[in-house]
Amino acid sequence: MSRLKIDFIISKMSSGGAERVVANLANYFAENSYTVRVVTFYGDDHYSLNKSIDRIKLHNKGIIKSVLVNGFINLIKFYSKATNRPTVISSHIDMLGIVTIPIARLYNIKIIVSEHFNHKFPVYHPLRNFLWNKLYKYPNAVTVLTEYDLSFFRQRAKKVIVMENPCSFSINQSKTEIRDKTILAIGNLDRLEHKGFDNLIKIAQNVLPKNPDWKLRIIGPGDSGRIKLERMIEASNMERYIELLGFRDDIQSLMSTSSIFILSSRNEGLPMVLLEAMSQGMSCIAYNCVSGPSDIIDNNINGILVEDQNLYKMSQELDSLIKNPKKRNELIINSTSTLERFSIKSVGSKWERLIEQLIAS
Repeated sequence: MSRLKIDFIISKMSSGGAERVVANLANYFAENSYTVRVVTFYGDDHYSLNKSIDRIKLHNKGIIKSVLVNGFINLIKFYSKATNRPTVISSHIDMLGIVTIPIARLYNIKIIVSEHFNHKFPVYHPLRNFLWNKLYKYPNAVTVLTEYDLSFFRQRAKKVIVMENPCSFSINQSKTEIRDKTILAIGNLDRLEHKGFDNLIKIAQNVLPKNPDWKLRIIGPGDSGRIKLERMIEASNMERYIELLGFRDDIQSLMSTSSIFILSSRNEGLPMVLLEAMSQGMSCIAYNCVSGPSDIIDNNINGILVEDQNLYKMSQELDSLIKNPKKRNELIINSTSTLERFSIKSVGSKWERLIEQLIAS
């Protein structure tokens, strides 16, 4: 299987969970003797890639301001030269399949399309409806993040595989050391309602004044979302308790010194950030939203699951976790076995087996 050519195609490689997954998988395959390229259609790079990986930036903009239209034109031109074609395309973020699936069929390239959300999350869009109901019968495989999506996509695609997100951080071996009295939340601030940051301010307002030596730090990019959150924080008089740190490239370090990670999302796929927090020895608490947290957290064993969007219950459970360091340590100790399943070695091996099957078929 050495020197197979894999193109990871995604709209951009700036900050985001799917982008981090692509970087992790591309690095894994590059380190395992594959020829790897990462292809994008706009934006800057926020993640480090193995030096052997070729970055293909098909960023030429046409008259029409559309990533899908320009991406289609640029990719079909790029692959028109036979030597530019890979053995396998790995296409990420579902709507990009509008571009990659027809081109893969045109040039007879094997293609795997990866979903990064659950099927109930996206707002209805006619192109997504066309993609799922008409185009998904053509890829060689479609990957989903959890079993929650299997039956839905098996009605639309010929081969559907659960492919978990890999945890990008190595396990912190000194997980129970004394830490800062800090609660972390991470996500794009411009998606503050999706990430539940609006409710998180209310939760902090319920909990932190009773625990005045604790702080909530929210990490993530997003200018318009930051303005909205700053107004919420000011209106609730929580400036001394809540910090907005913006985009950070030292998240692993911040996690390794903080105590509690909170996931307040209204909707998820399989939240990588929850895995990363566990790997760095943080006690994790999350809403049991659709879907993802319950695939990672076994309630009261390796984390705390709270009834979806029950703000009162989340406030109660967070306050209890703050006041109970023994419970926090128990959750941390029990998280190690969970992380094995999501290691880059485990997930990367599953990807390799899938590609081997497709090449052999």
